[in-house]
Amino acid sequence: MSASAVILGAGTADEATGSAPPRALLAVRGLSKAFGGVRAVDGVSFSLGAGEMLALIGPNGAGKTTCFNMVGGQLAPDAGSVRLGGVELVGLKPEAIWRQGVGRTFQIAETFASLTVVENVQMALLSHAGRVRRFWAPARPQLRDEAVALLESVGMAAQAERATSVLAYGDVKRVELAIALANRPRLLLMDEPTAGMAPRERNELMALARRLAREQSIGVLFTEHSMDVVFAHADRIIVLARGELIAEGPPAAVRDDARVREVYFGGGTTFAHAPVEAGGHA
Repeated sequence: MSASAVILGAGTADEATGSAPPRALLAVRGLSKAFGGVRAVDGVSFSLGAGEMLALIGPNGAGKTTCFNMVGGQLAPDAGSVRLGGVELVGLKPEAIWRQGVGRTFQIAETFASLTVVENVQMALLSHAGRVRRFWAPARPQLRDEAVALLESVGMAAQAERATSVLAYGDVKRVELAIALANRPRLLLMDEPTAGMAPRERNELMALARRLAREQSIGVLFTEHSMDVVFAHADRIIVLARGELIAEGPPAAVRDDARVREVYFGGGTTFAHAPVEAGGHA
């Protein structure tokens, strides 16, 4: 499949009810993890559909990073199941999970600063194809067209020959997204994708991720501290507090949830500053 291919017919969340799609791409059941007797994550279950944007939020210490890392295979759960398209991921090494079609971006963008933009994406494509070479020179011509197509999809084709080290941070994040897409993922995990970005850049990046998720039927699970980003771009939101899932649903329902306001934000704090239109998008 080319980078620009559009896969049609994928189910998304029911935006009116917030229910999970009937055929979930990702199914997490009873996920638990304890550290020194303290339960960081306690029996968390949720689903994610192809083409859906699902935000995982919670206050500091809620367990969201632990939960996120268990889904991605960086941390082994004490109990529970993580199934992608019916395949159990628990027990697999991160590379094996990646081979199952799980891409990831990081809070601090991970790229090779010494390479050009297009070379970064070529390296990811070569890795996906199992053809990473000891020497870079023989590999340069390989998969260039596909790398450029991926850069086109994230709006970075015009900067393909620039050194990654000279890019603005928002553009580095776009390159990182192209690198993640090189694996042709079914599931994309985005860990604090807009950290360190200006408000306009934040919303542009997440609008791009949402468009690509729809076009390529990629399920996106993301953590995020910026509530404007969460409420503008998530189809559904799951909220953790003290390791437990306390709320799940479309942005409007989560915004108005009394327990979320009390546990996550404390007292009378509301989401009035985070407008939500129909469908969960501002």
